[in-house]
Amino acid sequence: MSNSNIIRKAVFSIIVTAIVACNSNQKKINSISNDNPFEEKVDSILNLMTVEEKIGQLNLPSAGQFTTGQAKNSDIAAKIEKGLVGGLFNIKSVSNIRDIQKIATEKSRLKIPLIFGLDVIHGYETTFPIPLGLSCSWDMELIKKTAQMAAQEATADGINWTFSPMVDVSRDPRWGRVSEGSGEDPYLGSEIAKAMVQGYQGNDLTQKNTLLSCVKHFALYGAPDAGRDYNTVDMSRLRMYNEYFPPYKAAVDAGVGSVMASFNEIDGVPATGNKWLLTDLLRDEWGFNGFTVSDYTGVEEMIYHGVGDLQQVSALSLNAGLDMDMVSEGFLTTLKKSLEEGKISIDVLNTAVKRILLAKYKLGLFDDPFKYCDDNRAKTEIYTKENRAFARKVSAESMVLLKNADQVLPLKKQGIIALVGPLANTAVNMAGTWSVATNQEASIPLLEGLKKVAGNNVKVIYAKGSNVDYNLEYEKRVTMFGKEIPRDEKSDKQLLNEALSIAAQADVIVAAIGESSEMSGECSSVTNLQIPQVQKDLLNALLKTGKPVVLVLFTGRPLAIVEENEKVPAILNVWFPGSEAGLAISDVLFGDVNPSGKLSATFPRNVGQIPIYYSHKNTGRPLGNKDGVFEKFKSNYIDVRNEPLYPFGFGLSYTTFEYKNLKLNSGKIKMNESLEVSVEVTNSGDYDGKEVVQLYIRDLVGSITRPVKELKGFQKIYLKKNETKTVTFKLSVEDLKFYNYNLDFVAESGEFEVFVGSNSDTNLKSEFELID
Repeated sequence: MSNSNIIRKAVFSIIVTAIVACNSNQKKINSISNDNPFEEKVDSILNLMTVEEKIGQLNLPSAGQFTTGQAKNSDIAAKIEKGLVGGLFNIKSVSNIRDIQKIATEKSRLKIPLIFGLDVIHGYETTFPIPLGLSCSWDMELIKKTAQMAAQEATADGINWTFSPMVDVSRDPRWGRVSEGSGEDPYLGSEIAKAMVQGYQGNDLTQKNTLLSCVKHFALYGAPDAGRDYNTVDMSRLRMYNEYFPPYKAAVDAGVGSVMASFNEIDGVPATGNKWLLTDLLRDEWGFNGFTVSDYTGVEEMIYHGVGDLQQVSALSLNAGLDMDMVSEGFLTTLKKSLEEGKISIDVLNTAVKRILLAKYKLGLFDDPFKYCDDNRAKTEIYTKENRAFARKVSAESMVLLKNADQVLPLKKQGIIALVGPLANTAVNMAGTWSVATNQEASIPLLEGLKKVAGNNVKVIYAKGSNVDYNLEYEKRVTMFGKEIPRDEKSDKQLLNEALSIAAQADVIVAAIGESSEMSGECSSVTNLQIPQVQKDLLNALLKTGKPVVLVLFTGRPLAIVEENEKVPAILNVWFPGSEAGLAISDVLFGDVNPSGKLSATFPRNVGQIPIYYSHKNTGRPLGNKDGVFEKFKSNYIDVRNEPLYPFGFGLSYTTFEYKNLKLNSGKIKMNESLEVSVEVTNSGDYDGKEVVQLYIRDLVGSITRPVKELKGFQKIYLKKNETKTVTFKLSVEDLKFYNYNLDFVAESGEFEVFVGSNSDTNLKSEFELID
């Protein structure tokens, strides 16, 4: 231990002893549980705190280094010195954090350390694909390791709390924040939630390379009316429990240390002040024992929901079970008055403070407030060569091959390649949205990556071809936060002619088009899911050259690309791949990596099909065919086919896989038994490759209506060409359970179908019966 730490601890001990003596006649705070080893220590601190200091622990201002939203805070240092701040976020670097922590531990009365948070969403400085893209890897060990690496880098730079994972189930790609989640499915989303929490927190939060995780946004945030961010959410309890709650609960079961309340209302009460949500469900029913925090100005925003003024909504939130107020400072400025007026109790206040202090103990901050302030770690563990190599691998694993007619891909490492498009040479757009710690300029764009991976026998020629959009004002809205794609002074016609000129010289054309990184993400809702028209015009002009065209699609959401699917020979969806984007894309384009990503969200044909998802319920008049044939008096559209453009779980490979011999070890199982399901998978193509083998079930008769299919298992396997493997799943009765009309979690006897295949549209099936 350093001399400064020894002195600090000695001073702290003297002050605590003096305060204990001064407060010896005051009423003591008693432990409510003996289960936590830090409980007694926390109680002793609580006994020393003034009401103002207690309220201060619940105050989470933004340091302003990466400020989002509307509010800005001032005089933070003075508030810390007075004990009026519990933590800070939007600040990074060891030197900055050390300086602020010194104020808390050397100048405040009780010297309680601060917790430091940041939106470490998909990597830190080494950035991985956006979460929607990452989910398409269907590789839980890979995903867990991305969280571990993010924790390693973030803690090396002073951070000890991340506002991740975001686990909101979403079936509406109009909503921009679909990019931050894991898609439409509760089972896949739950597996990813567990992997992320375990990756961030590890087995011991006192370790210097782990950090506190915060699952968000609790709850239902991914289902807003009209797909418009922050909008009202309204659904039945049955849908909540069966379809939207599972990933949050999975994170809680995995031991997540904190939970962030969502902006939306639930049953008419904003989540930030919803006692049923934050206490009855989260704590009493699920057993969560960490702390809760509002989203940015979430407390204050309840005023606009129409449930009271700042004092009223602050008291409502605390009484509901919210522990920490992010930025609003409603707790800081009104809770003392509410306490005096009897609108909150001292017991409720003490409980919230204890949760914050317990988290700090779990992180080891009371033993060493500067444990995350190691200059050597900051110099040696962030954005390393090894980390970037792993990011390159992860990015390639997340890409989804949507079409490959006539085996246009993989490209040959010879000849001339024309690279065209506004997304082809923009480093700052490669990391995608919510990449606040990324060195955007250091990311590798496709042009650079293509040249490096192609080798000496390939000539790469480049033209921008078009701007992001014809509309300048719209383009400004979607190239924010320093992620501009400089708008060319040349006319649209000049840009197009330059693209056609280099296309004429090429053997193959790679078109890098789609969304810019801020076209998705927070407050980036849309009503049009098509590629911007100027880029569509560019693509159509390139197709008319008669040269083979490969569409490299950048996007943060499922898009409606019916026209592109009909016309373009090859489509590779790369999402936003992160720091090593250009290299990873090129690895896949040239076949150094065989694509194996599978969609975690359905791609609609047009915006009118939304919401569209594979696990829908049947109607009394279900559509009987999937061939696009219209049937009157069935549940279908008259102007478009019902089925999606690409189903959930879909993704091609440079090789092909065949499924056969689906077997069950029994036709009947009892409530205390499990079922073994096996299938043979053969790599019948010309390349070695990976395949995600997916298992779905259907409960044919239930006490409530059941989905037509539900994902209940998956395995990502590697097969050499001509190799066959038998893949085995074990279905337990737990996999067959659901929440019934009374919200009891039950399995009901009856007949089930089980499907195994390469996506949710598989028809390879068998049957079994669950008996009492």
